[in-house]
Amino acid sequence: MINIAGVVSIVLFYLLILVVGIWAGRKKQSGNDSEEEVMLAGRSIGLFVGIFTMTATWVGGGYINGTAEAIYTSGLVWCQAPFGYALSLVFGGIFFANPMRKQGYITMLDPLQDSFGERMGGLLFLPALCGEVFWAAGILAALGATLSVIIDMDHRTSVILSSGIAIFYTLFGGLYSVAYTDVIQLFCIFIGLWMCIPFAWTNDHVRSLSDMDVDWIGHVEPKQRWFYIDYGLLLIFGGIPWQVYFQRVLSSKTAGRAQLLSYVAAAGCILMAIPPVLIGAIAKATPWNETDYKGPYPLTVDQTSMILPMVLQYLTPDFVSFFGLGAVSAAVMSSADSSVLSAASMFARNVYKLIFRQKASEMEIIWVMRVSIIIVGILATIMALTIPSIYGLWSMCSDLVYVILFPQLLMVVHFKKHCNTYGSLAAYIIALFIRLSGGEAILGLPALIHYPGYDEETNTQLFPFRTMAMLISLITLVFVSWWTKMMFESGKLPPSYDYFRCVVNIPEDVQRVGDPSEAGEQLSVMAGPLARSYGAATMAGKDERNGRINPALESDDDLPVAEAKRLNQQTAQTQVQKMLDSATGKAGGGGGGQREGMAMPNAEQDNTAF
Repeated sequence: MINIAGVVSIVLFYLLILVVGIWAGRKKQSGNDSEEEVMLAGRSIGLFVGIFTMTATWVGGGYINGTAEAIYTSGLVWCQAPFGYALSLVFGGIFFANPMRKQGYITMLDPLQDSFGERMGGLLFLPALCGEVFWAAGILAALGATLSVIIDMDHRTSVILSSGIAIFYTLFGGLYSVAYTDVIQLFCIFIGLWMCIPFAWTNDHVRSLSDMDVDWIGHVEPKQRWFYIDYGLLLIFGGIPWQVYFQRVLSSKTAGRAQLLSYVAAAGCILMAIPPVLIGAIAKATPWNETDYKGPYPLTVDQTSMILPMVLQYLTPDFVSFFGLGAVSAAVMSSADSSVLSAASMFARNVYKLIFRQKASEMEIIWVMRVSIIIVGILATIMALTIPSIYGLWSMCSDLVYVILFPQLLMVVHFKKHCNTYGSLAAYIIALFIRLSGGEAILGLPALIHYPGYDEETNTQLFPFRTMAMLISLITLVFVSWWTKMMFESGKLPPSYDYFRCVVNIPEDVQRVGDPSEAGEQLSVMAGPLARSYGAATMAGKDERNGRINPALESDDDLPVAEAKRLNQQTAQTQVQKMLDSATGKAGGGGGGQREGMAMPNAEQDNTAF
């Protein structure tokens, strides 16, 4: 029988998320349906909302449920996600946030397509897409299972209802809705869980956490040390190349703020992990066969995956458990929206626009993105309802993001002159093969190669083969790029063999993006007497058809728009005046006389560059 009080609490929190999502969507400028406005909230996310939405990159339903489960099953030392994801935000802020935001990119795939071309970028889109879709599906599946157990709501009904609400407000408001519902999400999690902890901790069935029989700390066996390190590196560096993270980075007002948000969000990840850690420890100290719990004991895998809602249900009063359940369920539901938006944004821009419809208008791209949001949402919902091992699929995709995307993103952001499309494709194939050869026990995928230390009983690779695959992929990318460049430029391979047209057979209409301007000024490309200003969000024409994204740079401070325009015009007038002075001999001393008779370009035309 459906628990009416529980349903009421769920409905109230769902309505709260829905109302906030719709209200936030109205913050979008009326009539402005540009890529930047919908995908990146016009790059106008404020500091307060930015901190919350950046923290919510990882802190969501899967984060808090997984943390509690890890504490219960393996102990605190094996709960690596809070520290791993926090460090991923720190390293992302140090090495990636500043250059990515300064270049004015729209998605994470933009720099990859800039360096490797649109089709290779489309290939790199696959692991990113799968990771986002499976992450959303895993969230919805966990939510459905939780509600079906706690309030006897039908599993399918809860999944469909949750995904429908998330899709609706994401479709309506884009990143504005995602960002503002993230604020509600974190408040719900923090208040809801902290409200439940005192009641659960003081429950008569819960033993003292200092009891010798309650080992909630755990330990790492000597044979598991390399596996432990491998998994930690996967979380740290594999947590960087995700569109859900760069979506927040690129929506920041400035590059400096994007870095600041990353650092503050790292602290937020640790802070938000405290309640589920305590709940996991409380669950570990509870003899569940002495409570109202009637299921199997010791707990099976199906029960441990829902250890957090079990604590809320069996160790707290009804009114407290329903409040906590409603808060957590709403937070879980709103965690799926950013993944859906991320996958749809990458498809609309990096696949549809740059590969199939280079001349598509911005309105067409926005409609493609909206349709993609619906399709991705439906796909995630179907997977949540039909595939039993969503976590296994997401785990595999997370590994692929680490071994394939991280080395390639690292190279194109910091060492783009040392990599090309041939190296990218070779590295992609090598990394994919090594990862798949290691197998995946959760999916029943057998290991083709038994690396040193392979555990036959559990079919587990204790050797750090994921990190090995990442490093080999990185080395392959650099070596193959260097070798092909050397072979083509030395003439040992004729230009006609440059099939990817990225070394010597480069089309004339390709213009690569330069390094960001130190002064933060907008890049201008001068063509004869006419000047054209390029921006990653507004550009159209031959540059974009080749996947080349020119930066839309902003000054690294929070100037009002009118003030920024005034400074740009002042800079333009100063440069024009210098050119006039130089041509008339008023500047440069004696050198100015040598320029007499030079034809000066029209000043008004030059001013259009700014």
